[in-house]
Amino acid sequence: MNSMPHLPRETMTALRSKTLSFRAIPNKRQVLSAVSLAGLVGLPGCSAVTGNPVVSLIRIVDASSNSNGIDVYQGSGALAYNLGLGTITTYVPVTPGTYNINVDAAGGKTQLATVLGSFGPNAQYTVVVGDNSTVLGETVLKDQSVPAPSGQVALRFIHQSSAGGAVDIYLIPNGSTISQVKPILTGVTFGTNTGYLNEPAGTYTLAAVPTGTVPSATTATSYSGNAVVYGSGTAKTIVLINQPLLTTPGIQVVMADDFDPATATS
Repeated sequence: MNSMPHLPRETMTALRSKTLSFRAIPNKRQVLSAVSLAGLVGLPGCSAVTGNPVVSLIRIVDASSNSNGIDVYQGSGALAYNLGLGTITTYVPVTPGTYNINVDAAGGKTQLATVLGSFGPNAQYTVVVGDNSTVLGETVLKDQSVPAPSGQVALRFIHQSSAGGAVDIYLIPNGSTISQVKPILTGVTFGTNTGYLNEPAGTYTLAAVPTGTVPSATTATSYSGNAVVYGSGTAKTIVLINQPLLTTPGIQVVMADDFDPATATS
């Protein structure tokens, strides 16, 4: 089990990301974000970019169940240390430009993956570290930094559960059951990035079932979470990942805020 992520010397704080899990996991590690630079502490999605166009924001999602802890670097500069499965860091401000984002084994200099990304001014990005066959891979995604339409929420799903198979995804309103609603996405396979979908804001239970399943009251879901409020104008990224023990049935979900009108500043 990985220990809590260690911060680079230049970082000042850690924020807790939202983790949802279908089944109880023995000794489950609390998922903490790992980075926040001095002078820009606790950056909510978008708020640190607005009004300051000379920075880019980068956060890291560790979606790999094959690594035993990773350190992440922007070139030779550390972004985060000792991340484990399910960790989502807060946003780190960097000078806009083109960089190699390198992933090393935690505590050493054995490079496990690298990706070249272009990071523009006044923009925010997520770097997903995931499993690519038997090796690690990285994907750079640009995040939504503007509100969803009024009365709606923007949701982006990233399938990084290599053991989860193709799934259909449901948002179940309070008072309803999975058999009473239609999936918002079908046939979502490993490696898929759905892009942002606008859905009515509200309180929902997120669920996933193997693709093609016709849900009933007795359907065994791949994932079923707790009721969550999805506020008007918000944007979120939801990542499907493996359970820490691959012998444990089902998948996990981690969720990150990309934009929240309640915390955004101009």
